[in-house]
Amino acid sequence: MENKIAYCGLDCEKCDAYIATKTNDDSLREKTATLWSKSNNVTITKDMINCTGCRTDGIKTQFCDRFCEIRKCARGKNFETCGECSLLEHCEVVAMVVKNNKDCLKRLKEKK
Repeated sequence: MENKIAYCGLDCEKCDAYIATKTNDDSLREKTATLWSKSNNVTITKDMINCTGCRTDGIKTQFCDRFCEIRKCARGKNFETCGECSLLEHCEVVAMVVKNNKDCLKRLKEKK
């Protein structure tokens, strides 16, 4: 499976943090930090917007690296993605992503 598909099925190559990191785009980092700060009701600075993908070695955003319950669960079960989990369709942890992005569920099912 391509390592740019996150544990939850998100496409890392379409993520602004990933794009900003790969292109070293500080204006995109600033825009993303502002958007994520507002949508998550937390303070996120442009210096926090660096990520090479949650399934690869390298830098990750603080949320993905330390706080993402989806990533913790999949890694704890030694799954490449949540698509390997028999509980995928009923999982409340990954539901927070797939309910807002049906493409995630589709990607995970395709990659079982």
